[in-house]
Amino acid sequence: MSSDFADATASCGECLSLSARKVYRNLTIPALVESAVRRGEGRLGIGGSLHVTTGRCTGRSPRDKFIVREPATVDGVCWQNNAAMDPSAFAALHADMRDHIRERECFVQDLHCSADPRFRASVRVITTFAWHSLFIRHLLRRPKAGALARFIPDFTVVNCPDFSADPERHGCHSNVVIAMSFDRKLILIAGTEYGGEIKKAVFTYVNYLLPDQGVVPMHCAANHAKGNPEDVAIFFGLSGTGKTTLSADPSRTLIGDDEHGWSNQGTFNLEGGCYAKTLNLDAATEPEIEAATRRFGSVIENAVVNPENRQPDFSDDSLTANGRCAYPLEAIPNASETGQAGQPRHIVMLTCDAFGVLPPIARLSSDQAVYHFLSGFTAKIPGTERGVREPQPTFSACFGSPFMPRRPEDYGRLLRERITESGCRCWLVNTGWTGGGYGAGSRLPLATTRRLLSLALDGRLEADRFRPDRRFGFDVPVSAPGVDDRLLRPRDCWPDPEAFDRTADRLLGMFSDNYARFGAGNGLPGQPMGTGRA
Repeated sequence: MSSDFADATASCGECLSLSARKVYRNLTIPALVESAVRRGEGRLGIGGSLHVTTGRCTGRSPRDKFIVREPATVDGVCWQNNAAMDPSAFAALHADMRDHIRERECFVQDLHCSADPRFRASVRVITTFAWHSLFIRHLLRRPKAGALARFIPDFTVVNCPDFSADPERHGCHSNVVIAMSFDRKLILIAGTEYGGEIKKAVFTYVNYLLPDQGVVPMHCAANHAKGNPEDVAIFFGLSGTGKTTLSADPSRTLIGDDEHGWSNQGTFNLEGGCYAKTLNLDAATEPEIEAATRRFGSVIENAVVNPENRQPDFSDDSLTANGRCAYPLEAIPNASETGQAGQPRHIVMLTCDAFGVLPPIARLSSDQAVYHFLSGFTAKIPGTERGVREPQPTFSACFGSPFMPRRPEDYGRLLRERITESGCRCWLVNTGWTGGGYGAGSRLPLATTRRLLSLALDGRLEADRFRPDRRFGFDVPVSAPGVDDRLLRPRDCWPDPEAFDRTADRLLGMFSDNYARFGAGNGLPGQPMGTGRA
């Protein structure tokens, strides 16, 4: 389906021709960098990267996100998890933002979402900041040469960070608003300069559409064995759990780092770029991502930069702990050229356990995998949302509840079908704490996580070398080559084993209470957790 852009935003021609200034359509990377610098939006950094800051919004604003309650969504959206906006309030917001655009320069990018043309959505992004146009050009997929003349958008995003919403007039909570109308095929974003809002709004929109096509939309990274696109691993996880870091494995081919679809034909990237966290980024441990920060046109958000040599200090979190770098997939040397691959052989569910009781890796049954997918347990990492200053334990269904407009059970049933059909192996990987919770224990070493993942994906964790965890139900390796066996026994890492038991029992109760809202039946498993102590 294609949207009528005349209805969506007074037509591209009308909206833009009435602008008091100039309209820039589908500018290239150099032209967008030039425009951003000319307009004072950012400064050039090492290698021609673009450094920008986003003001008070250095992370997503989930409280300010709305879906319009209208015929297309009234029965399909999970309203317990998505705030509703009245159509009249959306219309007023749309009209006011349209007037706002007419008085300013604006930038248009025509892009695709999905590497698989069978499930592709075309999106037109209109912004009033040049760097946002550059950002989304990296993050989505560029049409092939010659295709722009025939481009018809399926939906449109209008992004005006320099427009302040009026809660009383626009039916929102603050001057920040992210609102989407499926009837009008339109997303409106205002009051926030954080680039990630554009990316996640697009993801949310297509996550509503894809299940009707039999596709599981996934907040995950994905890679495959070099030379073998049928050996696919996907990495579910919220921001800060390690999706980007762990999927950018130089020994494997990167499909993408954040958003994918899984159809009965295989796995495909929804995006065309990466949006990596930069806090404590180090060339020794993450060389591919660090190199991307020095690439011409890469967008570096909210880094503290030496004004004399323009060198960023990624260890300085005084602006935010959520510093980011946006770059195209081709910046990663081992990235897939097609963004498509076969059925997953491995599903890895990443959790950042702030309690410090989960093992660094565990093997899951298919029922346990669906259980953990619907549970989505992790800790919110500082900076990924406004107001989060230390890790907070949370349950985010589907490892991305803010981006999933439908009921979690809809996505869970689809995932269970795919797991059953593919026969893939499933793993739970803790990238959080060990030896105690946050503030007492220590973060699991990245090298250990990488080693265990490599062993799992290569089939080197021997089937007869697992022990059942009687508390949580999954199987844990007894030993793993090159890994300290003690790390595989979290209780032994705590100075007070009884304190471990109390903490683990508390977490088990939180899992049980959270999952009770889903219940068994309707294609979903019951609670496949243990009850005794490990």
